[in-house]
Amino acid sequence: MRLLLIPLINLLLLMRYLLGLPFRLLAARGRPAYVRFRLSGEPPYRERPRRRSLGLLGGQGRPEPATVTSLEGFRKALELLAKDPKVKGILVELEDLAVPPAKRDVLVKLLGDFRAAGKRVVTWAVSTDNLGYQVMCAADEALLSPAGRLELMGYAAEAVALGEGLGRLGIQAHFFRRGEYKTMPELFTLPDVSNIQRQVLESFLDERYMELLDMVAKGRRRTVEQARAWIDEGPYSAKRALGVGLIDGVCDEADLPARLAGKGAEEKAEDEDEGLEPMPMYLARLPWPPVRWRPLRPRPRLAVVPVSGMIVPGKGGAGVAGPQLAGSDTVVRALRSAGRNRRVKAVVLYVSSSGGSAVASEIILEAVQRVAKKKPVIAFVDRVAASGGYMAALGAKEIWATQHAIVGSIGVFAGKFDTSGLMEKLGVHQTLITRGQNAGIFSSTRGFTEHERALMEAEVEETYQAFLEHVAKARGRTKEEIHALGEGRVYSGTRALAVGLVDRTEGFEEACRRAMELAKVPGRFDLQVYGGEDRRFSLLKLLLGGSHAGTYAFCPTAWNLQGFGEGERFE
Repeated sequence: MRLLLIPLINLLLLMRYLLGLPFRLLAARGRPAYVRFRLSGEPPYRERPRRRSLGLLGGQGRPEPATVTSLEGFRKALELLAKDPKVKGILVELEDLAVPPAKRDVLVKLLGDFRAAGKRVVTWAVSTDNLGYQVMCAADEALLSPAGRLELMGYAAEAVALGEGLGRLGIQAHFFRRGEYKTMPELFTLPDVSNIQRQVLESFLDERYMELLDMVAKGRRRTVEQARAWIDEGPYSAKRALGVGLIDGVCDEADLPARLAGKGAEEKAEDEDEGLEPMPMYLARLPWPPVRWRPLRPRPRLAVVPVSGMIVPGKGGAGVAGPQLAGSDTVVRALRSAGRNRRVKAVVLYVSSSGGSAVASEIILEAVQRVAKKKPVIAFVDRVAASGGYMAALGAKEIWATQHAIVGSIGVFAGKFDTSGLMEKLGVHQTLITRGQNAGIFSSTRGFTEHERALMEAEVEETYQAFLEHVAKARGRTKEEIHALGEGRVYSGTRALAVGLVDRTEGFEEACRRAMELAKVPGRFDLQVYGGEDRRFSLLKLLLGGSHAGTYAFCPTAWNLQGFGEGERFE
């Protein structure tokens, strides 16, 4: 059937292409000298499948023509524009850009490659922050709206300790941990932030801050000392930013076409967008635009299976707004589907999780290992793979992380909350009646007995030793070597590579190509996502709402550094 249908589709594409040729030839001379792009929110790595939606059902409309809808699409557009001698450059508008450092690095490289081809890059924003400004520093010219602001102030991370506050409410936190760097329980047990937690946060802040200094200094062609002085004097109005040399000009959006054309305000054309159009309009005026011909044979497929958010047993579940859930049943089902599909030649396990249930994490690990026996599996991390998230990645043939990803936190903790004091203040009287010495171990009406404490300590130690064994086996090291790297320590992707916890520090596209290379599949391939349901849950609800204490292995640093690139989107 495909052998008949595909030629017919391609014939229709060819007819449409030829019928539009005369109109494109007539419009070819009007191709813009500059093409406009808008970077907003977090563009995915690859284009999402278009879903039909009816306006009456609340479906979202299509993005504006200038909006970058994927990094891969942006790359292809720039490659096409770089070959057109009529195109002088591009205008990139930044609007609430919120990408992690990994995607920021992709954007900076794309703009750098475009400039290296002899084209001009101009960036413009109403207001922008550290992240957006780093992208603007990759341009030939950085502009702000006259009413805009530059929030260039460096980085800050807030650490919280709830122990004293919970005590005043009559709630006592009882937790056991394995590893002094496993600081998550300190959130609930200590009256103040510990020195270790402070040191961990400061190490990540130092890395990000030094990189910010370097990018600002190189982008503005100044010294690192000057970049530091600029940051210490922020934030800036557009006028102040221009005065100190952080930007190259101020310009209203309506005046951008005239500025790009080198005209004054009095020379502004009647058509405000003359010489400046979005990519779709450029393609409509291109005599021979690229055509997506349908291949006669289906391309090999690369499966992407996300492990995004808090790892929990089962399917997860909808809840109040908060971090995403990665239900073990959902992830395992997705892995099985990818493993069974003959068209899928390799799998990329996208991990963006700071941990969760030890049991659920091991279930996912086993499923990854089963698939890896049939097909190459690459684990990719651009945000965080810590605790249970890192355990899930161990089943892959190789673990790839971007430079600023958070990796490690090999450690365990478990515990519960004693709410009897709060209930007493509220006038609620609870009576625990048991049969069996440890039947009330998970009750929130009291703390742990000495016998129960010994049992919990043993359980945490057993889980930690199992964690060490999994890591040692996967990384080809001894348990003693992994223990020296463990006890809850967290690493950036760069440091994780140095100590052997990951294999490469490169980007998403490179990881995909590596997976297909291991599968010995050359050329182009299709990418399909398996699983990845968007379920949300509350961390507080998870810890307080249950009637028992599971064994969880969270990495607190991952939560505290969300400001460096929020969201958990892998596409």
